[in-house]
Amino acid sequence: MRTLLAQSFTVEEVAALRLAVARHATRCGLVSPRLDDFVLAVHESVTNAVAHAGGSGHVTLWTVDGLLRAETVDSGSGIPRGRLNGHSLPGDSAFDGRGLYLIRRLSDGVMFSTGPQGTRVEITMRLPENRGRRLSPMRRVRVAVTGLGRHPGTFVA
Repeated sequence: MRTLLAQSFTVEEVAALRLAVARHATRCGLVSPRLDDFVLAVHESVTNAVAHAGGSGHVTLWTVDGLLRAETVDSGSGIPRGRLNGHSLPGDSAFDGRGLYLIRRLSDGVMFSTGPQGTRVEITMRLPENRGRRLSPMRRVRVAVTGLGRHPGTFVA
């Protein structure tokens, strides 16, 4: 296990933290579009902590056994049970709920631990294999924002 980043954050550090996650993920061998997916998934977990859990948290980024992992921890009141599902895209008129959906769709794996003392989100992305061997099949999902035929700003997967 190799720790790449361990940092507390508030809203003021979100942009710099996103750049640091991208830099470390690139050094680990992630390339676009998987790089973009991982960075966005981590960013969603961080912004969820800022928006819904008191405005701060802690993120740790590490590699282990060919995986890149990010853990975001906050001390909020937990994710409400009805929102934890996150497997379905929220409706066009939903105000929120897209963050958990995006985290699930953009990463290779995610674990949520939540309760009245806070939430822990662990995001996993497989790293490409080295030494010229073929990459294992990786799930690819692209999320786009469109206004064609739907309300402007609608998310589609």
